[in-house]
Amino acid sequence: MTFHLETDRLILREIHESDIEGIFELDSNPEVHKYLGKNPITTFKQAEENITFIQEQYKERGIGRFACIEKSSGDFMGWSGLKLNQGEKESLNGFTNFIDIGYRFIPRFWGKGYASESAFACLGFGFKEMKYDIIYGAADLENVGSNKILQKIGLLLVNKFDYEGVDVNWYALKKTDYER
Repeated sequence: MTFHLETDRLILREIHESDIEGIFELDSNPEVHKYLGKNPITTFKQAEENITFIQEQYKERGIGRFACIEKSSGDFMGWSGLKLNQGEKESLNGFTNFIDIGYRFIPRFWGKGYASESAFACLGFGFKEMKYDIIYGAADLENVGSNKILQKIGLLLVNKFDYEGVDVNWYALKKTDYER
């Protein structure tokens, strides 16, 4: 399956090996990883491994995060999209085998509405094309921006839970509620 979505300002497509510099810029930034365990990558080899991991998800799980490209500049901005979390290793808040929505952008693209724009497109893709019944999201309580985005795109707060000593909000959106 080839993934390609477009919004007014964005192209969302599969992540390619050629995105390595963008992935490195994204995932080596401590500010990006402030609410992600504070463990940014330090080598291009790690960026390559991140790309391979996402590409394997496309093949094995039928879905994965999309590269976000700014139409006006052609710049790699980060990623956004859906992920099938499988098995005990990827369980979260007591859930296994679930679809979650996520986004991660290079800081120079923050505050411009790109995360919401891409997430709206990914929700539509998930419910209309992939026929998912429910999509989940999670955000560190202190990550105000991510919590606002999840709420803005329509996900509803279900509960709060502890993840490795961090308080996290758990959100969900059912297809029936999305269609309203």
